[in-house]
Amino acid sequence: MSGSSSALKRWVRPEVFPVIACVGVAVGICGMQLFRNITTNPEVRVMKHKRAAGILDNFEEGENYKEHRIRKLVRNRSPQIMPSINNYFTDPTK
Repeated sequence: MSGSSSALKRWVRPEVFPVIACVGVAVGICGMQLFRNITTNPEVRVMKHKRAAGILDNFEEGENYKEHRIRKLVRNRSPQIMPSINNYFTDPTK
């Protein structure tokens, strides 16, 4: 039992929490993308009766998959993460 407690002491430290959080977020994003591809991608067919249909030229379904909610949300926004801070440090008039 002492082996497991030393491993627990090694990994459960405050310094390790950011690493655990980053890995958790990355796994969450990968899982979300996997779920999105399996459920909504027009080229992925999990059910047998849908696979039997073969190749479909359904461009509307592909366009709906490509133009998802997040893309529509950020379409007309600036491609900067923090535009006010960027403008503060790059604009010489301020």
